[in-house]
Amino acid sequence: MKTTALALVLIAGSITQAAAQQLPPIGGPYPPPFTEMLSNNIPLAFGMDANEAAHALGVPLNYVRGRPGEEIFLAFRNIGGSGLFYKKDRLFLQFRKGRLAGWKGDWGHNWMWQ
Repeated sequence: MKTTALALVLIAGSITQAAAQQLPPIGGPYPPPFTEMLSNNIPLAFGMDANEAAHALGVPLNYVRGRPGEEIFLAFRNIGGSGLFYKKDRLFLQFRKGRLAGWKGDWGHNWMWQ
């Protein structure tokens, strides 16, 4: 009986009231939108020049081929991975008349499983 009463007291004491996130005050400071909290909040967009695209990706662009203004660049994006093997995805960017006209991700083959 004492054990049951002690168990009920412990259970009742551990229950706390759930509290939801409070609404911001009217006209007060609002939290930033989700996209502003991301580390890369500048998306790729058609019409960017090479410098803007490199800034948006946060990595330097490597020249692959093409005449000036009609180039193809390659960006190696480090998307994490384990501490031993970092995963780097390749992103090809096509520029026409000096502006971004398209991009294509290339995930290649995993050399480890061949």
